[in-house]
Amino acid sequence: MNQEILSKMTKAIKQFNLIEDGDTVAVGVSGGKDSLLLLSALAQFRRFGIVNFRLYAITVDFGRKDMDFSRVVALCKSLDVPYFQEDSNIYDVVFNIRKEKNPCSLCAKMRRGALCSAAIKHGANKIALGHHSDDLIETFMLSLLYEGRLSTFAPKSLMTRTNVTVIRPFVYVDEKEIIAESHDLPVVFNPCPANKHTKRQEVKNLIETLKQTNPIFKDNIFGALTNPNRNNLWQDD
Repeated sequence: MNQEILSKMTKAIKQFNLIEDGDTVAVGVSGGKDSLLLLSALAQFRRFGIVNFRLYAITVDFGRKDMDFSRVVALCKSLDVPYFQEDSNIYDVVFNIRKEKNPCSLCAKMRRGALCSAAIKHGANKIALGHHSDDLIETFMLSLLYEGRLSTFAPKSLMTRTNVTVIRPFVYVDEKEIIAESHDLPVVFNPCPANKHTKRQEVKNLIETLKQTNPIFKDNIFGALTNPNRNNLWQDD
């Protein structure tokens, strides 16, 4: 495991009190590189013994039969992390019943709800998601450009209805660092028809274009969001 990634993750955990003694943390494992690397990193962090907590992995099945999680099961076994898979009909609802033209919002909402229910069922009080610094910036840009709001996600947020806390330990980690470390991970093929055809992908492309004329564009956005002296959108715990 790349020490820089572990260092950035540990910084976020300590700065925002993401994981505390006695917590039971369920990692939402989609099968993508971000969640799989987060699972591996948290398993290694647990071995350090800095914080005494329990760690689970939970996959909310998208409802497609062509997604094979057998290698994810093997990874969890090698990490000594209990793994649970929850069935769902999300794909059918989003694409066949509702026939959403912009499916990502409904899909994400349904998957979060199913993940939260599964976490509660298995005794977790925190859900860890693999969102990284690029996701933070893209979410900000999506809100600004398509909703007219200055908004993005926080490193830690309490879902008051369920009393489950969502944490994002990779908030300081860049996507390029995850890509460089993900070659040996058992990434599951994503069969979603909307993959690479979303507003988020459009924003990714826009950011890359803006970086050509302003190479520090991403750094400036991230700094504006996270620096407490610049009216940032989230605060230290």
